[in-house]
Amino acid sequence: MNGSKSPRSFVSNHIAELPKSGIRAFFDLVSQMDDVISLGVGEPDFTTPWTIRESGIYSIERGRTSYTSNLGMPALRKAICQYVEKNYSVRYSSKDECIVTVGVSEAVDLVIRAITSPGDEIIYSEPCYVSYPSEIRMAHGVPVPVTTRKENLFALDPADVEKAVTPRTKAILINFPCNPTGAVMDRARLEAIADIAKRHDLLVLSDEIYSELTYDTEHTSIASLPGMKERTVFLHGFSKAFAMTGWRVGYACGPAEIIDAMMKIHQYSIMCAPTMAQSAALEALQNGSNEMVKMRSSYRARRDFFVRKLNEAGLYCHIPQGAFYAFCEVGHLGLSCEEFAERLLQEQHVAIVPGTAFGPGGKGFCRCSYATGMDELEEAAKRIAVFVKKLKSQA
Repeated sequence: MNGSKSPRSFVSNHIAELPKSGIRAFFDLVSQMDDVISLGVGEPDFTTPWTIRESGIYSIERGRTSYTSNLGMPALRKAICQYVEKNYSVRYSSKDECIVTVGVSEAVDLVIRAITSPGDEIIYSEPCYVSYPSEIRMAHGVPVPVTTRKENLFALDPADVEKAVTPRTKAILINFPCNPTGAVMDRARLEAIADIAKRHDLLVLSDEIYSELTYDTEHTSIASLPGMKERTVFLHGFSKAFAMTGWRVGYACGPAEIIDAMMKIHQYSIMCAPTMAQSAALEALQNGSNEMVKMRSSYRARRDFFVRKLNEAGLYCHIPQGAFYAFCEVGHLGLSCEEFAERLLQEQHVAIVPGTAFGPGGKGFCRCSYATGMDELEEAAKRIAVFVKKLKSQA
């Protein structure tokens, strides 16, 4: 031995303590197997519509490869604000109330960092998109989960939110339609959340990335409610509705002061979203609505089929009103959701995500994405039914 010490860790404590994504960890197993039907990753199986792809290609061919404004292309910001006003009934200025980001994921990260001082608390519903609590911690804030329940079809209960508010609360983060549950919020519940925000002087961060994929009810943005535009940051993007996950374009609209703070972080870390992707996003807003409607219709048909099959197999599943996820109950079969998902993968080669990947509130459930082809869904449903029947016979 030479007596030398092991080098100290140079990773910051608050980053070292962050958990890795439960989704990605699980799908490391999937990558090592053949003949797997994956119902795991939240990504449309559709290719980006041709006219949108063509606009990105044309942008490159025309040599439009330089930086854009840090806020994003003026033409795209103008189109975004027109789209939001038309579809969500909220009017924003493209000059200083809108920023284009690298996916809505960056928009969420930017706004959390822009508003959070050390020790500030941010309330969010759980089960939730995997990034929320970690992004709050990375900003030195305190994540405060409020669990949603199957009895409420996983809608957020305003009474539970009220109980979670403290003098340190800074904001409420909502995501409806919800990943992973497919839940939506009706206007009455949103009005109650808005009332809480106004009474306690809170900001609302509203991630509405799945809003176009609302099936049997009308989507309402909380930003459109009286007195809420000035205390809401509207977060959205192109990945889900327009099948543009790999293009990485999102946006945020909100009070100019907050958008400016977000721009500072974006400016020093990212500079701007890719120019050719912004061109494609502009085409999506201008001419992509017909394709989006067709995709939504296909998702609805798949939802109706797959949720019915899950229930017939003995896995309770409410009918999701939005997004493209079925959140089915598995805890009654004598296995944890992690065990259920791992055994289903190993024995039937069907990949789904254990609910605890989306926080402790997902215990006893698994998320299945039905954004895959009908042939694969049919085969996956058969394999799941065989697996559940086997578990019941062994009970």
